Amino acid sequence: MTTPSGHLALSVLDTAPVWQDGGPGESLRTAVDLAKRVEDQGYLRYWIAEHHNTPSLATSSPSVIVGRLAAATSTLRLGSGGVMLPNHPPLVVAEQFATLAAFHPDRIDLGVGRAPGTDAVTAQALRRSSDPLSGTDFPEQFGQLRRYLSADAGERGGIVAVPAGGQSVPVFLLGSSPSSAALAGSLGVPFAFAHHLRPDSTEASVQAYRSAFRPSRELAEPYVIVAALVIAAETDDLAQHYSTSMKVAFVRGMAENAPFRPPSAAERVTLSQSDELLVQRQFGPQIIGGPKTLHEGVESLVERTGADELMALTVIHDHEARVRSYQLLSEAAEKIDTRGRNRTMQI
Repeated sequence: MTTPSGHLALSVLDTAPVWQDGGPGESLRTAVDLAKRVEDQGYLRYWIAEHHNTPSLATSSPSVIVGRLAAATSTLRLGSGGVMLPNHPPLVVAEQFATLAAFHPDRIDLGVGRAPGTDAVTAQALRRSSDPLSGTDFPEQFGQLRRYLSADAGERGGIVAVPAGGQSVPVFLLGSSPSSAALAGSLGVPFAFAHHLRPDSTEASVQAYRSAFRPSRELAEPYVIVAALVIAAETDDLAQHYSTSMKVAFVRGMAENAPFRPPSAAERVTLSQSDELLVQRQFGPQIIGGPKTLHEGVESLVERTGADELMALTVIHDHEARVRSYQLLSEAAEKIDTRGRNRTMQI
């Protein structure tokens, strides 16, 4: 698997956002069309993020969605961004993604995270356990997953995750902190950082990953994906208008646990001064604007992080405007020369 030479590699992170005037089914069908459209635009991969008991996000079953998207496309890499490993036995995850790879050889990625992607009660229901969640066993679970996907697992007397033998499923570790980054580095796996969730930790985490990196059988040099919120439009004002849906959901989401408001409805919500400060802290470092602002934001983020790949999360109510946002991002990335810095990832 290689990344484009000379230009920033671009990918999509999708949560299948659900809108007040739509429904989960519509959001999932829209994802199929979006995958086709970004494939035509030259995007490298399209990942699905696992969430549960979240009415605003329809991505509770990444492996099922990935299979549907892979069947509808031909060159795009499809994967999870990520599967939340505390919710699943590692063997089940290995079997699911090895099966996807058997149907779609050399097109399936497996991104794995340590958070549950939901509230504590739902996490307990998923795990069928009343034990409190703990991230301390994540390294062991991650190691089990990698062993199940290893071609020689059976030769060592271990359990075989049929049909993993002979399938190529690159495993990425996802994180939003320096500790997750250091773990990814020490294991020699590619790292995807959630800038859209923790923009205050981005640079420290990327540095921690590179400092801890040890070459592995899968990866000779560090490889960093930075996932950021990107909302692009023809003008700064229009992009900010689209972004109100996300901003209101950010400050009201936990209390309301409801689908996203269209921007026209979101703009009618009055935010307190403290809400505005939270929004500025979270969304100020993201990339929201017209072509000039977009180019400057992408260039700055890449320069500060040395990202090998930018993965864009774009939540816009109007589907065609969302497709256009990804097109504008692609046009902006073409103007950013990464020769001499971007590495080729071969897994």
